[in-house]
Order: sequence, then structure tokens, then C-alpha cells
Amino acid sequence: MEREVVLAIDLGTTGNRVIAFDRGLNIAAKKYREFPQYFPKSGWVEHDPMDILACVHKLLKEIMDDAKIKLHVAAIGITNQRETTVLWDRKTGKPIYNAIVWQDRRTAEICDKLKNRGYEKLIRQKTGLLLDAYFSATKIQWLLDHVPGARKKAINGDILFGTVDTWILWNLTKGKIHATDFSNASRTMLFNIKSLKWDDALLKLFNVPKNILPEVKSSSGLFGYTDKTFLGKAIPITGVAGDQQAALFGQACFNPGDMKITYGTGCFLNMNTGKKPVCSKNKLLTTIAWGIGKHVDYALEGSVFMGGASVQWLRDGLKIIKKTSETEEIARRVKDNGGVYFVPALVGLGAPHWDMQARGIIIGITRGTTREHVVRATLEAIAYQVKDITEAMKADTRLRIDSLKTDGGACANNFLMQFQSDILKTALERPLIIETTALGAAGLAGLAAGFWKDKNEFRYRRKIDRIFKPKMNDNIRKTYYLLWKRAVSRAKGWITNNQ
Repeated sequence: MEREVVLAIDLGTTGNRVIAFDRGLNIAAKKYREFPQYFPKSGWVEHDPMDILACVHKLLKEIMDDAKIKLHVAAIGITNQRETTVLWDRKTGKPIYNAIVWQDRRTAEICDKLKNRGYEKLIRQKTGLLLDAYFSATKIQWLLDHVPGARKKAINGDILFGTVDTWILWNLTKGKIHATDFSNASRTMLFNIKSLKWDDALLKLFNVPKNILPEVKSSSGLFGYTDKTFLGKAIPITGVAGDQQAALFGQACFNPGDMKITYGTGCFLNMNTGKKPVCSKNKLLTTIAWGIGKHVDYALEGSVFMGGASVQWLRDGLKIIKKTSETEEIARRVKDNGGVYFVPALVGLGAPHWDMQARGIIIGITRGTTREHVVRATLEAIAYQVKDITEAMKADTRLRIDSLKTDGGACANNFLMQFQSDILKTALERPLIIETTALGAAGLAGLAAGFWKDKNEFRYRRKIDRIFKPKMNDNIRKTYYLLWKRAVSRAKGWITNNQ
């Protein structure tokens, strides 16, 4: 068999995947590999960029060598875990240190000092972001200040910065292209989302040399060509977007008010707000959705740090499950959570709380508490965190949310999807292809390459798998959510300056 496809390289937090999509938005082939996670200190999360690169090399080789199907690749799209920060030597191509992952909290103290000096409002106005260790700026600053000789080399032009998309793009083009797109740039806390340029005042504030930064391009357009050694011939790379913006595109949320939830390592709720940025009054983020041609679309976003990662912690940390896929069956063994609530603030709390000092708690434990209750409470916690964000988003936009589009690995969990619909009192639409992050990257790349005529053709080809509708009694819903909020209040502010 032979099929013409667009190839999406999806650079996740715990693993990478490469997926080939045909014109009908069908998956022609896909490959996935996890890569190591490093936790050198409490609150620190790192990746080895060379692990990520080696993983991509293997996946590209595997998908092209698959005997089942011969792929003719028209274009490549890249999507990535955002904010994760890589600095590498321009001459050797080697990272100067491990990548500091978006979940990492080591720069929280830097953020606190800047807040105390009154810079949060300025950063908010220019970037649409809150002053938080989540974003790239303080990670860059930390690397330049803590890696011996790094700042001097950066000033001399020998160091390059990139989020993971930039790191892979640079390597796939053998160092010819050092670039990113509007969506990723908007997550660095260094990019002015109104002027669409790197902001000199912010660069000065964070002490980041401008010459280490990548060129910023539209999300859909020609970035460069892969070196022939990777796929046998030069393939155009015509789409790049941060994972959540790519998922928004993959769900065909092209109109203002369209919304989606992605259940990945974290959970992310995004709303397309059109051609003008909307400033949140409820600690949501204003971000760039994507750039196509000379124009950008904006979005509101709420981020949950520990979504699927909390289930992975049950597997890898507590070791009370063997596979994440078994949580649905385990959760159904008990009629409810037995009064157990898990607040998975293992790396602090994201939107709308933004509490870097919060830490995880499991509360409501009794002699009757079982493994099943803890597993169920973990899945429920994912849904509660999403509800926290939807409440903030409704307050910001004054819009009624009747339906949400869902995607990401955890949306395959029917227990979670039904509980999410119940606790939101909102219908959830699950697409047939839940890898919409990769689909969005393919869509942006395919539009630029002429693989699809326009966004309408792309939207027309989407397929729906299932719609979940709320069934829960209103009083039960209110009681459950009240108890959740009480649990969150006990997790907040756990870490003090003396600890």
C-alpha cells in the first residue's frame, strides 16, 4: 500500500509520537516512544535533550521502515510541550545542561522577588501571562546564571535558546533553521503578544541576551527542509505550534468562543477569542493561538499541571497500578470515592489558583479506604481541576458553556469523561481521533503545503466518536464540588520561605 500523508511530530512531556495523516484525516501509521524523566531535587523536573532527539530519530526511522505501508510525505508539522527550555552550543550542537521542563519549580523564588518589585502587571500587559516559574524566561535566566561560562558564551553569540520545537527543528535541518512560531514564542514570557516581537524591556528584566533567541514565524508556513539523512529526501517543515494551540486547531476551534479540553500530562482548557486578546480577570492566560499568513488568532487558557501525570504517579511513584489504562476498571469497583479527595498539587497548583507553594494531599482517609478509592479520587481530581478553570472562564467571558470538545490520551477513559460531564453539567464531544495535538500540527502543515484546500475542508473531515451527557443529581454535584474546594484550601500555601 502507498499513501500520501502529512507527518506530525508530537513532542510530549513523557514521550514522543510520530503520526501520519492522510487527506481524510485518517491515521495511516503511528509510532510512540517514552523517554526518561529526571528529578534531581524536590520540585525540579528535567529532560536530556539528546534523549528527545534520539527518540525522534528512532520514530522517524520506524514509521518510514514500516513494511505495512509506504508513505509519501508531503510535509511535516511539529508540535511540542511548551515552555520547556533548552540551551545549546551553536558550534557543537550539544546542550549545555538538561532541558528544564515546564513543570519545574526551581525558579519560583525569582518570580516571587519580581512580584515583590511590582513587575507582574507589566509582564501581564505585554505577554498575557502571569509571573510564574512555569514559563521559559526564568528558566533561561537560571541556566545562564548557573552553568559555568554560559552567560559569557551567550553574550558572544555561541549559545542558542529554544523550546523543544526549536531544538528539533534545528536538528532536523542540520543547524540551518533556528526558529519557532507565534504560539510557542507567546509562552516564553519574553514575547510581546501585541507587537508580535521579542520585547526589549522584558529581555532586560530577565537578563536574557537577544542574540540567543529564535526567529518567530507564522505557525503555518515554510520553516525549512529536513536534511536528506533523516527521511531519504528533503521534506518541507510547514507547520509548528505549541501542543495546546495545535490541539485547538486540530479540534477545528476556528471561531471565537470555540473551546476544547486536552487531557495529557497536564490538562488544558482553551477558548478561541479571535483577532483580539482578551485579558482575564480570573488568572487565566491570554496567549496566541496560532499565526496564519500575516494574522494571529488569540486564545484564553487555563492550565492544570497534574492531569495524566497524577495517574502516572500512581503507577511509578506509589506503584498501586501497573498500567494507566486499568484505572477506569479499578475506579468502577467502588460506588463512590468513599469520602477521599486527592489534590494533586505535586508541582504546585496551576489556574486559577497559581499557588507555587501548594503541595499534594490525599484527605478523607479512613480505615475503610482502599486502593480503589484512591484511584477513583485521582481520576475525579482531574475533572475537578478542569471545573475550576471552566468556572473562571465563564466569569471572564460571561458565556454559557453548553459543549466542550475533548482530546488527549486520558479522554479514552470513559469513567473520567462521564464524571467530567457530570461535574461540569456540560456535554463533552470526543473525536474519533483523540491525538488532536498531532492532528493540529498536521493541519497547519497541510494547509501551508496545499494538502488541504482550506480550514473548512479540514473541519469537514473531522469525525466524532461519542458525546457524553451529564446524569448527576444537582445536589450531589454541588456537595462533591464543595468538598473538593475544601480539600484544595488545605493544600494551598504548604511550603513557606523557611522550608
